[in-house]
Amino acid sequence: MSELADLQRRLGYQFGDECLLQRALTHPSYVNERDDKRLDNQRLEFLGDAILEAVISETLFARFPKYREGELSQLRSSLVCEAALSGLARGLDVGAELYLGKGELLSGGRDKASLLADAYEAIIAAVYLDSNYERARDFILSHHEQLISKGDFQDAKSALQEYVQEKEGETPAYRIIDERGPDHAKEFVAQVYLKRGVLG
Repeated sequence: MSELADLQRRLGYQFGDECLLQRALTHPSYVNERDDKRLDNQRLEFLGDAILEAVISETLFARFPKYREGELSQLRSSLVCEAALSGLARGLDVGAELYLGKGELLSGGRDKASLLADAYEAIIAAVYLDSNYERARDFILSHHEQLISKGDFQDAKSALQEYVQEKEGETPAYRIIDERGPDHAKEFVAQVYLKRGVLG
C-alpha cells in the first residue's frame, strides 16, 4: 500500500495499519463493482462525524466563552458542513486517492463535495482507530485551525443565501453555466438568480 505514502505525508499522520486508511478511501461504488474483501467507508464516516463534532464542540466551547448556545451551534455547523470538509479534503488532494466505481469516476466523483466530505470524516475515524482520541483531536485541529482562527465561519454560498433571504424575502437559485479543469480540481461557474432575474 505504498501508494498511500504521499497522502499520509499530506495528512501529517503515519498509519500503523494502512488498511484503515485504505478503507476510509473506499466508496461503496468501488466495493459494489468488484469481488473485493475490503469494506467501504460508510461505518468509518459515521464514527468520524461523531468525533469531529465532539472535538469542534469542545474547542469552540473553550475558545469562545461569551458565545451562547445558538452562536456556538452556528459556528460548529459552518466548520463541519460539507463545504468546509470537502474544501479541506481538496486541499489535501484526497480525491486523487479515492477508490471509486466506474460510474462515480465518470461522473466526476473525485471532486464531488459529498464524497470528499465523507472520505474526510472516514479518515478522522481511521486516525482514531489507529491511535486514540487525543491523536484524532490533534489531527482535526491541525487542519481546522486555520478555519477557526480566521473566523470565516460561514461559506460564501450560505452567507449570500442569508443576505438575499433577508433583503428580498426569497431564496436564491443556482445554475452551473460552465466548468473547466481536470476532474480532481474542477472549477465551476454558477449563476445566482431570483424570480426577477440573474443576480450575478
